[in-house]
Amino acid sequence: MPAAEPHGTIFVVDDDAGFRSYVADLLESAGYRTTQLDDGSAVLAAAEADQPAVVVLDVQLPGLNGYEVCHELRDRFGDEVRVLFVSGERIDALDRSAGLLLGADDYMVKPVDGGELIARVRRLVTTPSVEYSATPDAKLDSLTKREREVLDLLAEGRQQDEIARELVISPKTVATHIQHILGKLEVRSRAQAVAVALRRR
Repeated sequence: MPAAEPHGTIFVVDDDAGFRSYVADLLESAGYRTTQLDDGSAVLAAAEADQPAVVVLDVQLPGLNGYEVCHELRDRFGDEVRVLFVSGERIDALDRSAGLLLGADDYMVKPVDGGELIARVRRLVTTPSVEYSATPDAKLDSLTKREREVLDLLAEGRQQDEIARELVISPKTVATHIQHILGKLEVRSRAQAVAVALRRR
């Protein structure tokens, strides 16, 4: 039985034909229907004709870039269309945070692991969108002073060990603070927590 849900087409958008074909073949082997596109401007017209479940979207594209495509998809479809950024150029922590801040649901860096890509797409297709942007100020205000310090350092791209050294606490304590932050902000990942913090800024 196909793994895809209703409106289960996955758009694979990349101007690298080899990578685009590789991703499409992977997803089709997992039971999904795919549509391959190589130009950002073509995505919006294709989405109007056949609303996708997920768009696997390169950041660097001819026509509209991936960030612009994501913004337009959010304006037109809200959270009904999930967006997974994939990039071989925009790979820094701040790039990933920016992609999530613009409305993407997930972000992967090339080269991607095939199994991980399928797992992330499956999660996006089958998991309801988390409304982590609702009342972000109230959620951020619920953090303790130490939790805000940890979150601010995460937003700067610091790793757990670096945060521990900066705040003179143990890595285990940092991990505990991060778990509390995720719970209070009602998000699933550190990247989403950073996106919430950056929205307020």
